[in-house]
Amino acid sequence: MEEHVATLKELLMEYPGAYSALMFAGLLVIAAVANWITKYILLRWLHRLIHILPIGQPEDKAIRMAFISRLAHVVPALILTLGVSQPVLQLSDMLVIVVNNVCSAFIVLTVGLSLSSLLDLIDVVYRRRPDASSKPIKGYLQLGKILIFVVAVILIVSMLVNRNPLILLSGLGAIAAVLMLIFQDTILSLVASLQLGSNDMVRIGDWIEMPSQNADGYVIEVALHTVKVQNWDKTITTVPVRKLITDSFKNWRGMFDSGGRRIKRSIYLDQRSVRFLSKAESWHLEEFVLLHDYLERKNIELAEWNARLEEQGAKPVNERRVTNLGTFRIYVEQYLRAHPGVHQDMLLLVRQLQPGAAGIPLEIYCFTNDTRWVHHEGIQADIFDHLLAILPTFDLRVFQQCSDTSGMVAAVPVARPPEASGQGV
Repeated sequence: MEEHVATLKELLMEYPGAYSALMFAGLLVIAAVANWITKYILLRWLHRLIHILPIGQPEDKAIRMAFISRLAHVVPALILTLGVSQPVLQLSDMLVIVVNNVCSAFIVLTVGLSLSSLLDLIDVVYRRRPDASSKPIKGYLQLGKILIFVVAVILIVSMLVNRNPLILLSGLGAIAAVLMLIFQDTILSLVASLQLGSNDMVRIGDWIEMPSQNADGYVIEVALHTVKVQNWDKTITTVPVRKLITDSFKNWRGMFDSGGRRIKRSIYLDQRSVRFLSKAESWHLEEFVLLHDYLERKNIELAEWNARLEEQGAKPVNERRVTNLGTFRIYVEQYLRAHPGVHQDMLLLVRQLQPGAAGIPLEIYCFTNDTRWVHHEGIQADIFDHLLAILPTFDLRVFQQCSDTSGMVAAVPVARPPEASGQGV
């Protein structure tokens, strides 16, 4: 081999630089062949092996393959770095330094991109943990990527200018204000992410409501700079992380964790339909299982009260009587306490609010034992369907504005047929 190299050197002695150029071109060919073998032979077999092995998910395998593919770019750069320093090439010192610096910078860039892919793989694997939604690490991994690329940029610049990286680092103090300005959002987002994580304010899967940012839906991603919220209309709202610290928002996680979802709705009753019940009506309402104990106890109480009034010589106008509204209120309360869809361990209240122009509001305040939206609305609708339908039994009426337009429709003139005189249309 050395004899062939010596012979080639003698043949090209008449052409200055031709020998070095030819040897450098040969080195480039070797690097290209090594790159082809690495990518199209070794990586192809490795790709098949990774997909055959029953380890990890398809997403893991794709990211793992991207990590390995990026590392494969190091091979031709290493060959060039090792080759240009060989004496047999007889390259100039300047060319050797330039090639070494460029190849070293390329290797640093490749390793940085590979480490970025490795962090992506860590994020994918971590998200399969049961507690991943409550403690997301994507923001910290993004911060790690920033640090990796900052270090990579410093090393690449130092290699290209052929200076010690410590010299560049010592000069960072002079441009600290500029860096603070450039990375202002990143620093604020990092502090906000730490506060969100330490206080457990937002998790992936939480339903949050933030009117200032037009966000109302489920959190699908918590990153370093942003939090993505999928609204109920399937649109995506991107909220800056720091806004979750500076602005107020509502997190509905407590409702789901409690196991009960609130019903707070009123039935507006016509005040003119409120009256006393006669004894016959009271006896009739005792047939309701939900009212039997109440009316029996109430009738005994009122009978004793009225008997004392009669002994005192008071007139019948002073007697206490049962009202249809009060009886209906007790019926609603007992109905809710017997309803299988109402959470019995949470606050249950049926109360009258202040009467107004729309009648007497009878508010139902309770919690369903199913926090799912569709099931909650179904239980709520069933409850109010029943209450509205049974109101006439208590001789109560729902208040609503009149929308009857009978007698108010204007007469429409009827078109007369053409005269018999032959005037046609």
